[in-house]
This record gives sequence, C-alpha cells and structure tokens, in this order.
Amino acid sequence: MQRRGFLAAVATGAVGGTAGCARSDLGGDARGDSATDDTAPEWPSAPYAEYETTEVTVRSADGDALATVTAAIADTRDKRYLGLSDATALPDGAGMLFTYNTPRESLTYVMREMDFGIDIVYVDGDRTITRIHNAPEPGPDEDGSDQRYPGSGQYVLEVPYKWTDRNAVTVGDTLAFEL
Repeated sequence: MQRRGFLAAVATGAVGGTAGCARSDLGGDARGDSATDDTAPEWPSAPYAEYETTEVTVRSADGDALATVTAAIADTRDKRYLGLSDATALPDGAGMLFTYNTPRESLTYVMREMDFGIDIVYVDGDRTITRIHNAPEPGPDEDGSDQRYPGSGQYVLEVPYKWTDRNAVTVGDTLAFEL
C-alpha cells in the first residue's frame, strides 16, 4: 500500500486546507528550470491535470528574476485539502500555489504522513514573501504531526525541498503571477 503524504493548513481555530506534495530529483538546474529531456514529467499531472496553472516568478528586492515554477492552483477548500498528497512526482520547476480570498493572520502547515521534504513559502496580499520554511521529511518513526510550520498570508507556495535555498529566495522577495 502506497503511503500518501499531505500537509494540513490550519487557520486559527479552523481548518484552512490540506496540502501535500512529492519531491523527485527528475532534473532541472539550480535555478528551478525543468529538465528539457523526454524523461521530465509533464506538470501538472493526474490527478491535477485539470487544475488551472500559473507561472510563478520570484523576484528579488531589486526586481531581478530569481526562479520560475509552473504552479497548479489550489483555490478551493477541496483542492487545498488534497494539496499535493496524490502527486507521484514534483519536478524542480513545479509547485502548488494555495490561494485564499483574504489574508490569514495565522496559518500552520504540518507534515503529517509525509515521506519527503518541501519548502513552504508564505506570501502576503501584496505578494511579498513573509516567511519560508525548509520542511524536512519526518523521521522513520514519526508521522510528522509534530512538525509545525506557522506563518501568515494570502498565498502559500509549495516547492521541492531546499528549492528556495538553491535559488537564493529570501523573505522580502516578491512573487509575480496571474490568477
């Protein structure tokens, strides 16, 4: 039986959504660009193939483009709940963008039943990064529910583990995307 990973996004006192994602080392360079060979999977893939997508570009405070990912958009409660937990792979140039109608003062993502790590990027209503967590996979005898990653914002971008480090993405950088 395949173990499913997921993240729970919980607003203060209420469930804000759930997300999960799988990470793979399927190619791409340190800038987050997808591999160009035929072995790179298409993103988004099933069960996310019908999700709308957007290109998310991270820009430095000076306006320089640092990295770009193709993000599946999780804009409903059901999509946020599913998150990336059913993904079999997440290429380096891919991610998921969780959107909320209004900014949330308190969100907490946890690593329940995750088999891999991810980066969790909190972004405010002005699309400025307010917090970044490199969330490693739980240990062999842990279920991840004790791994809590708080933040606030109107958007949360999930990308492969240490993607923000590889691309020099920091708090104060901004995201550019169309919804």
